Amino acid sequence: MTKTQFGLEEILAKELTDLGATNVETHNRAVSFEGNKEIMYKANYCLRTGLKVLIPIAKFKAKNDIDLYEEVRRIDWNEYMDVDGTLAVDGILKSEYFNHSQYIGLKTKDAIVDQFRDKYGRRPNVDVDNPDLRINIHINKDDCTLSIDSSGESLHRRGFRGEMTLAPINEVTAAGMILLTGWDGKGVYFDPMCGSGTLVIEAAMIAKNIPPNMHRKKFGFESWKNFDAALWKKVKDEAIAKIKKSEATIIGGDSVFKVIDIARENIKRANLQDEIKLNNIRFEEQKPPAEGGISILNPPYGERLPIEEIGAFYKTIGDKLKKDFKGYNVWIISSNIPALKKIGLQASKKLQLMNGALECKYHCYSIYDGTRDPKKLKIQEQENEENK
Repeated sequence: MTKTQFGLEEILAKELTDLGATNVETHNRAVSFEGNKEIMYKANYCLRTGLKVLIPIAKFKAKNDIDLYEEVRRIDWNEYMDVDGTLAVDGILKSEYFNHSQYIGLKTKDAIVDQFRDKYGRRPNVDVDNPDLRINIHINKDDCTLSIDSSGESLHRRGFRGEMTLAPINEVTAAGMILLTGWDGKGVYFDPMCGSGTLVIEAAMIAKNIPPNMHRKKFGFESWKNFDAALWKKVKDEAIAKIKKSEATIIGGDSVFKVIDIARENIKRANLQDEIKLNNIRFEEQKPPAEGGISILNPPYGERLPIEEIGAFYKTIGDKLKKDFKGYNVWIISSNIPALKKIGLQASKKLQLMNGALECKYHCYSIYDGTRDPKKLKIQEQENEENK
């Protein structure tokens, strides 16, 4: 089972299929699959839109803490860790039978350490930051799934981002946004509001086919008793051998010098400084390459600002797109729906995504050169009138 963000399930399913996983099925914010240890290693190293790769080891029913404790204790935990090892437990809860996710995590931990204490006279320690074994207990009503977490730290933590701007976009969300556009890693990718550089970095990694988690220092499965170091090296070597020369022109811009400075440092950590061009120019003054391509904008959502103020900025975005972005498919993400309507253009595609805890619309605007279909123009005019 691989966790992801809402709206990225189909993209993740394709990624898993491409890696060789079988019986791939989408769920809400997750994709289940089957595969051997090599597929599990590949999933952690190569998935762009996965957050966690969980390996289910038990499923059972529980309506109270006693049932939960006894079922967890039935498992032979010596198969997964040593008494001198460390563990951590994460709980996810959607049930009327239990009140708090931390409580079910605590009861799960108690069952495991009590088993070791009874067998060896001593118990494993808890390490919430860097455990040898991270365990996930998920309860939906009375259905319990107990999994071991092969990823450890969330896979969106690629290992190259240092300082961040306010409200940075998640790397998994960024990769998913790019893949949803259908961009094939060739031609122009233009981000005139690049912030700390997450989107342009993910775009460059896609263009060069760089494994997204190549810079991570550690994965959870590296501490497991059955860790296969030779197989892990093989997986990494094969993925790195597939890195290619970029055929893309990737440009990022932002109006704030400190923000561009942060982006430049993050790009340097990712060793992509030769693949990405940055400029410190206001959005209104930026001009994308004339040949057309893909552009993604993550503008300020400004939900605490008057609609007149943030709406005026979004209108400026729309005016700029009409003037200078001909030949581009421009994708804009925002949680501010009234402001998004001020763009004044008809969206050719409308998707829903999450940016952190914010429910967002992700709209595509195809900017044409010349007169468009009269029927579409009339629909656009009607929408513009409704948005006034």
